[in-house]
Amino acid sequence: MKKRLLSVLVLPLMLTACANNSVMNSAPHKVTANEISNGNWELVQIDHKDLTLQAPFQAPSLELASDLAANGNAGCNRYFGQAELKDGQLRIEKMGMTMMLCPDDAMKVEQTFSESLSDWNKVAISGDTLTLTNAKHTLTFTKKVADVK
Repeated sequence: MKKRLLSVLVLPLMLTACANNSVMNSAPHKVTANEISNGNWELVQIDHKDLTLQAPFQAPSLELASDLAANGNAGCNRYFGQAELKDGQLRIEKMGMTMMLCPDDAMKVEQTFSESLSDWNKVAISGDTLTLTNAKHTLTFTKKVADVK
């Protein structure tokens, strides 16, 4: 009787341990161009801290066409370039940008945003959330819903 009771108690623990081990050993999903293109992503966090900009400045955005042509608002200035996606990593090569001067807070956000997009970033998507992570920063975006007019 004691052996049977012990078996009943230990079996769920063993199954849970096996299930957790297989999840930890599974390879991370590599994001494809189809998953991130034809979308407009709005920056909501830098390094896991909510983004706040004073009006009239907007949150930076990342718009990617089907050929990964990139453009958007960097917080103060507009930017454009060609995104590359290789082995689950993304960067925007040869980024061009307008050159307006803005208040220090907006310029700091813009500098972090543009430098991060120029470097290789690990890409992760979960639902409507896109995360770009490099050695210095983590940028978290949400997918913007198209304005209905």
